[in-house]
Amino acid sequence: MTDTQDSTERTGSADNGSAPSRRSLIGWGGAGLALGAAAAGGAVAMTRTGNDVDPAGSDTGGAVPFHGAHQAGIATAVQDRLHFAAFDVKTDDRAAFVQLLKDWTQAAARMTAGHTVGDGAYGGLPEAPPDDTGEALGLSPSRLTLTIGFGPSLFEKFGLADRRPDALVDLPQFPGDNLDKTRSNGDLCVQACADDPQVAVHAIRNLVRIGFGTVAIRWSQLGFGKTSSTTPSAQTPRNLMGFKDGTRNIAGTETDRLRKFVWVGEGDGGDWMTGGSYLVARRIRMDIESWDRTSLQEQEDVFGRDKGEGAPVGKAKEHDKPFLKAMKPDAHVRLAHPDANHGATILRRGYSFTDGTDGLGRLEAGLFFLAYQRDVRKGFIPVQRALSRADALNEYIQHVSSAVFAVPPGVRDKDDWWGRTLFSKEA
Repeated sequence: MTDTQDSTERTGSADNGSAPSRRSLIGWGGAGLALGAAAAGGAVAMTRTGNDVDPAGSDTGGAVPFHGAHQAGIATAVQDRLHFAAFDVKTDDRAAFVQLLKDWTQAAARMTAGHTVGDGAYGGLPEAPPDDTGEALGLSPSRLTLTIGFGPSLFEKFGLADRRPDALVDLPQFPGDNLDKTRSNGDLCVQACADDPQVAVHAIRNLVRIGFGTVAIRWSQLGFGKTSSTTPSAQTPRNLMGFKDGTRNIAGTETDRLRKFVWVGEGDGGDWMTGGSYLVARRIRMDIESWDRTSLQEQEDVFGRDKGEGAPVGKAKEHDKPFLKAMKPDAHVRLAHPDANHGATILRRGYSFTDGTDGLGRLEAGLFFLAYQRDVRKGFIPVQRALSRADALNEYIQHVSSAVFAVPPGVRDKDDWWGRTLFSKEA
């Protein structure tokens, strides 16, 4: 099979079903016109019918199947690195945009399998640019996943207004938000996760090249050190504040919880979204310097857990059921817990980031928060409302970037493509 797991090393040659070659198009007088001229799984029980579990487990060289009922990169075991990109659509030609989605799908299937894009990075016509940028040559698939989402603004284009799901709401302005409009929103997004940062960056870079003239990057974010896990059998990761994060995150193997809280079901509205999910992306800046001068006791009071074990207040072990009333009223865990929010539950896939300094000698660092849910109105919004009003952690953090996307169902087979259920008249 050419699109999933027949290769563990990137090569420079194409096989059947590859994306159209830019060089072959140039040879017939077209400069790439057909290309558009822009948290507890880890098991090996993955099948092609659904990307609920990472097939590679802890093998950082493995390939995650691209095809399935759900897009990979949601319930898949969280990888170590992230390159997230939001795009603006630069064309009003619906056919050109649909062709881009098809070309992106072919390229994504090849890259996640460890192949180069099109005819590869070398060996072709010297007069034409290669189809692949080449920086991932010789690297393994590194469990690369590529996940696409459509923003609210996309539905203002191409006559799609009546297909915007009710659950894809514009996020409200929460108390304390200080959002940078140039780093927020977007017509669509692609989330690239991998265990090798160069593999993730290579994937976004090549999608940008394919989409040149049709889409353009609006903003992007690199991330490292996953801060949430979909594999509870593994050690819970820590955020840059040194605390374990996402202790009771939804596991990739918890099919019942995924069905209840993550995957859009039949009858939820917007039938084309059945099997998909909704993504909220928030860039959260941390005041690292102030936090580092805060006493250990206050740090633990802020979170409602101890820093060493991660146990909730009054308990001995990390996974002990928390007694919320034993925590301070403004403790983060107490306010964020489903029991305090009428059962509201999200799947988290956050990453830490450091982007130099802020010009004042302080680290530009924090959490790039990614949350998947069945309905934003019943997931992120009620939880964030509670946190923004009273969370003690707000003294040390600020939300500076925000976006929401509808993440369509998975690509079923080699004849399917990203967004087909939304754009195809037959869907």
